[in-house]
Amino acid sequence: MTLFATESGKDAPVAVPVLDLKAQYQRIRQAIDDAVRSVLESGQFVLGPNVRALEQDLATFLGVARAITLASGTDALHLAIRALGIGAGDFVLTSPFTFVATATAISYTGARPVFADIHPGTFALHPDRAADYLAGMGPGPKPEGRVKALLPVHLYGLSADMDPLLRIAREHRLRVVEDAAQAIGAEYRGRRVGGLGDVGCFSFYPTKNLGAFGDGGLATTQDPALGERILRLRVYGGRDRYVHEELGFNSRLDEIQAAILRVKLRFLAEWNARRRAIAARYREGLAALPIGLPTESPDYVHVYHQFTIRVPDRDGVQRRLAGLGVRTTVYYPVPLHLQPMYRDLGYRVGDFPEAERAAREVLSLPIYPELMDAQVDEVVDACKRSV
Repeated sequence: MTLFATESGKDAPVAVPVLDLKAQYQRIRQAIDDAVRSVLESGQFVLGPNVRALEQDLATFLGVARAITLASGTDALHLAIRALGIGAGDFVLTSPFTFVATATAISYTGARPVFADIHPGTFALHPDRAADYLAGMGPGPKPEGRVKALLPVHLYGLSADMDPLLRIAREHRLRVVEDAAQAIGAEYRGRRVGGLGDVGCFSFYPTKNLGAFGDGGLATTQDPALGERILRLRVYGGRDRYVHEELGFNSRLDEIQAAILRVKLRFLAEWNARRRAIAARYREGLAALPIGLPTESPDYVHVYHQFTIRVPDRDGVQRRLAGLGVRTTVYYPVPLHLQPMYRDLGYRVGDFPEAERAAREVLSLPIYPELMDAQVDEVVDACKRSV
């Protein structure tokens, strides 16, 4: 049994880990091993038949015209923004409550991230706050006609409220890049995320709902020309070998990862359904506690990359759960506008009260497809003793 240090310094047993990737591998081990062996025996390791087949399978699954595999989710965001012609002197409006890669991908192009507050229910960019910012009423720097794109984040497996964001984008002639790193398979009003804006960006980091055995990413689009440009950018700026049309990058998904992901994609719908079943069990067991539960709506299909609750005494609850053997995680304790690396953007404490409150309150409970009902019940019991 795994041990970890508690607040008292003593080791406590881990009754329920926050994630167990070994359990997933054991279930599909033979298929994974066969897929990897096939690649090794083929001698073709970069941009081969598995990458092409995976891209076609993902385009079909997500309902998009093009799906382009890349080396990471961060690269997907970076190359998507660059492919839209956004760069130095431009601003991209996004959420301050997300992983730092959302903003660094903007910075890599020479553009600057700017922020609007989140909706307290979805944790995503609030359409009203985005509209306020574009009308010159939000905190922070006030660009004049230089905001080129909206970058909503589908956080924890739940879609942002996209229809009003898309209306705002049309009104202001902005492009829309979806950060769907945590939300593959999530739906908004009958459509899967990643195909709602100009470009969708996904991550295949091992902990994701569809995870590789290393880094990997995906960009999706309905625009053939935009897809072609992302394809060029991922291979040194050209489609023909040794002919380079623009400054590009090396951002290729290798054949081994593609083969692994092709196996896992066959199970994704089942795994997402299991995550939803676990979430329902949590919701029933935790309903009477003084905590905030994840938003559910008939207009959305939440795929529960995380089951994230809100607790005013978050740090105390996390310590007490740890003492009972339940591992939890905080995504994310410091909002982007307060990160040291973005001090030069000019934001201050209090600029985005909902993002700052979320950073103080969120706590993600264990959730993964192999989590057993008995373990879910252990977490619920521990929460009842800890909140």
